[in-house]
Amino acid sequence: MGRLIVIIAACTLAAGGCHSSGATSAPLPLRHVADIGLPGRGTRFDYEDLDPRRHLLIVAHLGDSQVLAVDLDRRRVVWSASGIESVHGIRVVPELGRVFASATGTDQVVALDESTGAELGRAETGAFPDGVAFDPVSARVFVSDKDGGTVTIVHGRTLDRIGQPHVGGDVGNVQTAPGGGRVFIAVGETNRLLVLDAATLSLSTAVGLTGCDGAHGVAVEPSVARAYVACEQNAALVAVDVAARKVIGRVRVGDDPDVLALDPNNRRLYVAAESGVVTVIDTRGRLRVLGRRHLAPGAHTVAVDSSRGLLALALPNIGGRPALSLYRVTKTR
Repeated sequence: MGRLIVIIAACTLAAGGCHSSGATSAPLPLRHVADIGLPGRGTRFDYEDLDPRRHLLIVAHLGDSQVLAVDLDRRRVVWSASGIESVHGIRVVPELGRVFASATGTDQVVALDESTGAELGRAETGAFPDGVAFDPVSARVFVSDKDGGTVTIVHGRTLDRIGQPHVGGDVGNVQTAPGGGRVFIAVGETNRLLVLDAATLSLSTAVGLTGCDGAHGVAVEPSVARAYVACEQNAALVAVDVAARKVIGRVRVGDDPDVLALDPNNRRLYVAAESGVVTVIDTRGRLRVLGRRHLAPGAHTVAVDSSRGLLALALPNIGGRPALSLYRVTKTR
């Protein structure tokens, strides 16, 4: 795709108000390196997740009701699993050797073998299961039921249901802190970020998301006790100080932002939007937009292999066929 040039326009919200970074021209800090052909039709993809030890990327091919596993080192598909109707959410759990996928078409969460893609079992969820998270301390899987207003919790090994608390309408994505113990949920109806105790399922924190309309995507950066939420209705990304229970930053992103991916090595956040726009944000200190660019139709899902310095976007049409587009993360000043 060659060198990409963007116009940067950012607005950071801090305690003193809104500060604009101004509009300047700069290269997007990504360099296209390869496209990996994917099987199936040129239909919609959804969430992606990575096993960082194997450099194995798991992709939900929603339109084909299929889960794909891509070896990023060998740059090829190593297995596929079919029959997961309207698959949305994906979570790979290396410590269990499993992949969990939300089958929205049947209101279920499905467990797959990470090495082969073989189906291991299913559990019922609420209406329209979407995001999937895993808590390593309790070995529990959390599924956000978008239309049901609930979060379904099942045991990662047995798939036995543990609970299904009601959290509010239009439940967006769900994430857990890498160290475990807390579950972060975006609620679009009330524009709040909820934090549950993963063991007791009790509500520990609720943060009103000032400046956010249509809270959906979530990412958690434990090193600075910060969470990020994508706001679908007003093309914004907000940063939340979880301990202080307040929004500490806001920047503009592409229209209809969806999936977030954190790069902890470079302290960058990638925001992929339904409009096909990808925004790259420096999360050190105040949020700073490094680039914002329309990459391709359908570029609304993204994942990062931080140790390899690679960004991966599953796209329905690259040269007439579905493909995984890989970008090298480049340095900026």
